[in-house]
Amino acid sequence: MECLAVIPARGGSKGIPNKNIRILAGKPLIAHSIEQALRSKFINKVIVSTDSPEISVISEQYGAEVIRRPDEISGDNASSEIALLHVLNTLKQKDNYQPDILVFLQCTSPLTIAEDIDGTITTLISENADTALSVAPFHYYLWRIEEDARGKTNAIGINHNKQVRPLRQEREPQYIETGAVYVMRTQGFLQTQHRFFGKTSLYVMPYSRRLEIDDPVDLKTAEVLIQDRRKTLLIKEKLPHPVHALVMDFDGVFTDNRVIVLQDGREAVLCDRSDGWGIAQLKKLNIPIMVLSTETNQVVRVRSEKLGITYLQGLDNKWKTLQVWLGERNYDPQHVVYLGNDVNDLECIQNVGCSVAVADAHPIIINFANIILNNPGGQGAIRELCDLIIDQHT
Repeated sequence: MECLAVIPARGGSKGIPNKNIRILAGKPLIAHSIEQALRSKFINKVIVSTDSPEISVISEQYGAEVIRRPDEISGDNASSEIALLHVLNTLKQKDNYQPDILVFLQCTSPLTIAEDIDGTITTLISENADTALSVAPFHYYLWRIEEDARGKTNAIGINHNKQVRPLRQEREPQYIETGAVYVMRTQGFLQTQHRFFGKTSLYVMPYSRRLEIDDPVDLKTAEVLIQDRRKTLLIKEKLPHPVHALVMDFDGVFTDNRVIVLQDGREAVLCDRSDGWGIAQLKKLNIPIMVLSTETNQVVRVRSEKLGITYLQGLDNKWKTLQVWLGERNYDPQHVVYLGNDVNDLECIQNVGCSVAVADAHPIIINFANIILNNPGGQGAIRELCDLIIDQHT
């Protein structure tokens, strides 16, 4: 099956001058679409259709082939279909090349990833459709203004009855066209000259990736989202795979490092319920979880037993204890994740495969940790780390 991706990219843009080559997260906007198309497991060839010499040079630098589009089909009123047809006709005449499937990608959707491209192609094939497109879940109420014969206006619900406000889960699912990925069978497109014909299927992508660059503020939003995604990917790369065990300190990790002292001398701490949920989900992967603590207070035992995890407390040297525990189970220290917050965790931090610090950890621990979480101890740090490990293993 031959699969061609075409990315139309005109040089002119009224809303954002030179939009398609504006720098976003360190590279031209169009480069994001080219890179993801090249990562697709289906696409054999990536073509950029453009009237711009600058876009041509940049596109080739990032690995795409370029077909120059004539000025007469490059104006504001020229449809994307015209650009696609021009590419297909050019390739047919020049190389006698005609793909089985045509993938139309928008370079103004920089959050789209190869998974979305392949997902849309797979949807078309698996559902035996003629066309397919990427969509995102849509849960909003739409309105329009209606004017009666006397010139009076009234707001009318488009996708709802304004007198009925059902809960989201009670409403019929609706989807918004992302404008990111369109897939079509080439023969049908050549006959109809339209991106939608025959049976159309939907690939539902995460709403967080549906952003389309239309205004300058969209570039700022995309910058934040891409940088955040890069950080998450970088963190996941630092996690060992597989994880043989997760080991954690207690004070300052399960708690916010504060203690409540009652009048009778008893002590109490605050823990985050979301951490407990994260641990419960991680246990489903059969990854051993252990608490190592120098603390002698029985709260360590009580909390650990409630969560159903191993604990060792009142320790003088955490690393020596951890070495013995790992040796007895034949666990490789390089496949162990250790989460800590203070200097008594340093030796463990330095000797495991992946060291993690809560956001408010001591500066020494921050300096040595492979991963620094966004959340502080006792406020969702464990849940954050559990989610990362679960994502890595599923």
